[in-house]
Amino acid sequence: MQRDRFRRLVFRAIEDLPAEFRRFVQDVAIVVEREPSAEDLREAGLEPDEDLFGLYVGIPLTERHDHHMVLPDRILIFQGPHERAFSADRLTTEIQRTVAHEVAHFFGIDDDRLEALGLG
Repeated sequence: MQRDRFRRLVFRAIEDLPAEFRRFVQDVAIVVEREPSAEDLREAGLEPDEDLFGLYVGIPLTERHDHHMVLPDRILIFQGPHERAFSADRLTTEIQRTVAHEVAHFFGIDDDRLEALGLG
């Protein structure tokens, strides 16, 4: 898939979030990368041969006490792993799922809770 089309799907997924959540992520940088770096995989606790679809980098809202002089939060969405793991007819749905998963991390929801919610 062309990079611009993938990027549009990611940003459409952000636009499709409920307004009460979307307004909080306006200051979060949404970055589309082709592949996760070795550092991204380490940060996610994954091995080099494991797939990483997205990554939240920042301080979750639930942990902010004094949020000054820090880098902006980022949500990274990785195109290559999505395209390898999902058929074209499932890609939009899986991108939406990944975006929702990473936005949930921004709100302080951990992987155990996301698994219970079906977003694991």
